[in-house]
Amino acid sequence: MKAAMTRGGDLDRGWVYIYFMNLVIFAAADTRLPNLTCWDSMADASKDIVDGFPGDKKITVVFVLGGPGSGKGTQCAMIVEHYNFTHLSAGDLLRAEIKSGSRNGVMIQKMMNEGKIVPPEVTIKLLQRAMLDSAHDKFLIDGFPRDEENRAAFENITKIEPEFVLYLDCPEDELERRILSRNQGRADDNIETMRKRFRVFKESSLPVIKHYNLKGKVRKVDAAKPVDEVFEDVKKVIFVPLIAEV
Repeated sequence: MKAAMTRGGDLDRGWVYIYFMNLVIFAAADTRLPNLTCWDSMADASKDIVDGFPGDKKITVVFVLGGPGSGKGTQCAMIVEHYNFTHLSAGDLLRAEIKSGSRNGVMIQKMMNEGKIVPPEVTIKLLQRAMLDSAHDKFLIDGFPRDEENRAAFENITKIEPEFVLYLDCPEDELERRILSRNQGRADDNIETMRKRFRVFKESSLPVIKHYNLKGKVRKVDAAKPVDEVFEDVKKVIFVPLIAEV
């Protein structure tokens, strides 16, 4: 029995040694990895952000989702004007962080340049920081979560579920017409590129909408109408009842 225990202990120590040696070799060899200290600092900051929401401050989050060209930015601007929400765009926050020249921004830029996907935790921490820094407590989050991984990470990290999801539903042919008419001559808005974006939306974002629909949290609006008519639907069906509840 003693001999068996000794052999087991030697095996355990052997595996621990191999594990740590692999870590050292991997870290030394893969210079493409982002600076882990940098991401760790963001993780530490997120703990402060989560704990930083005052206990009596009710955070209201509305996710605004829809295909490319569905009018998310336009409707968000009108909601902000009329209902005192703060509009947060995940893409804008990432670009602002890059422009700031911070260590985190440099790492984000490096990952994008190398064709890597920025981890959802990074985007969520930027959203958290923006909510903490805001004097308001009602937020429209535009174009996020993009997929189920984003959704699960957001809820897990922030401990917040959206009040509801504003889904701007619009047929693909209308989306194509809008994008082509407003971006004539742009190489990245050719028909094939657009259709690829539509496929990504269907495959990645629609499951998020389905998830919240099962919870009764989706508010779908016909976004194929003219802008003002869409906003009338948004206003009457969705935001007037929400403000009344608050």
